[in-house]
Amino acid sequence: MIKRRRPANRCNRWTAFFTVLALLNPVALYGEPAITGQLPEMGDVSGNIISPEQERRLAQAFMRQIRASGRLVDDPLIEDYLQRLGNTLVQHSSVPLGQQFNFFLLDDPSINAFAGPGGSIGIHSGLLLTTRSESELAAVLAHEIAHVSQKHLQRTWQATSDLSTPQAALMLAAILLGATAGGDAGIAAMMGGQAALIQQQINFTRANEKEADRVGIAILADADFETRAMPSFFTRMGRANRSSSVALPEFLRTHPVTTNRIADALGRAESFPYHQHLDSLDYYLTRAMLRKRAFDNPDDAVDHFRRLLKDHRYQSETATRYGLVLSLIDARRIEEARNQLRHLTDSNPDHTAFIVARARLELADNNPHQASEILRKALLGHPLDYPLQITLTESLISEHRDREARDLLIRMTRERSDDARLFKLLALTEGRVGSPTTAHEYLATHYDLAGDTAAAIQQLKIALRDDGLDFYDRNRIESKLNALRDEQRTEAAWH
Repeated sequence: MIKRRRPANRCNRWTAFFTVLALLNPVALYGEPAITGQLPEMGDVSGNIISPEQERRLAQAFMRQIRASGRLVDDPLIEDYLQRLGNTLVQHSSVPLGQQFNFFLLDDPSINAFAGPGGSIGIHSGLLLTTRSESELAAVLAHEIAHVSQKHLQRTWQATSDLSTPQAALMLAAILLGATAGGDAGIAAMMGGQAALIQQQINFTRANEKEADRVGIAILADADFETRAMPSFFTRMGRANRSSSVALPEFLRTHPVTTNRIADALGRAESFPYHQHLDSLDYYLTRAMLRKRAFDNPDDAVDHFRRLLKDHRYQSETATRYGLVLSLIDARRIEEARNQLRHLTDSNPDHTAFIVARARLELADNNPHQASEILRKALLGHPLDYPLQITLTESLISEHRDREARDLLIRMTRERSDDARLFKLLALTEGRVGSPTTAHEYLATHYDLAGDTAAAIQQLKIALRDDGLDFYDRNRIESKLNALRDEQRTEAAWH
């Protein structure tokens, strides 16, 4: 059975959403820009635009709120693919050298994408599955990158200048997630954001959107994607809305599309030579992973992918078979999965997704040592491959080789200090090697990154019960605890 989400407080959610959206982006609802106060020029050196350090802290707090929404797709392979695709586009943009971007996927069937502070760019799973080519997906990402490179969002962020970082992050997360976060907490955050936005009335204009199209199309061309994918995607979204009675897709609410805008984008796209971009295998594998995730029962997923293969209804036979393999592993149909996986590894033995699938198959068959050997061998050629590394740590933990797993995790945190998953695994390994106080510290970091401040505070309180702590360790933990308590008070006041 395919998962269906239960609507939560639908009326209140949409009321809150449209109120905030009207304030943030009047064009989306009414068709014309609202008359607002004079905005600072992008070249203004008066200090009105937030500093890089403020933006960095805001981005960190923003991502904590995104994680706390419970919608972040927590799959290393999907994360890695989106980040690689996004980074390819960034390299062909006018973004200053060294600026970091974070591309992530939300488990949400609606069609939407957004750019948050500090280069945080999110897309909904519904949008990725709606795209018909990798160029269409790249077009959406390029459009959002353009919003960042042209500093459109800084005008919106300026509305948060009188708020603390946690308050600003709550407001931006609520707005950019729309009403999809669900529950009273999401509504409360949105209504709090409404109060701040009433004072500012910052909006995205049609000019912003057209400029993001123009810059995004140039990024696509420079990165060897098909430029016509952008107007093509917008056109299809518009047709889908006109031909059905369903509500306007979120993407069109937050990125209003007009006939003139599509015509302008098409004209710019056609100024570049036609380029037939070959979709990557990873694009199709990511779609297969998302299709598999949509099923509650793995046996239903198995039946789905088997039918597609039997009827030859697929864009990529390899990706469809990969979806079948993953479903068979979830269903613990080990030998069937092993037979199907041979079709993939015989033709493409070095692909990370298939190596990870081999390792996960061995883990499901209670062969963690074999899984570890597969991953170690693969890492010899790709020592920094994140999906291989994280799967190896899980395999080592299954083998009870906790110190080895811990050492690998610590090395990984040097490059990924905001990865909540790593700190959760570190807490597990430290607890198992006999360092419970350190384990509670790591677990506190995990909860903090995941947006659960109360749970993080509780873990630090437990750590402080250790009578063996020396003066410096106790002082360090107390300092962390006080910082989290300050953050909790700020969040409570905002709600």
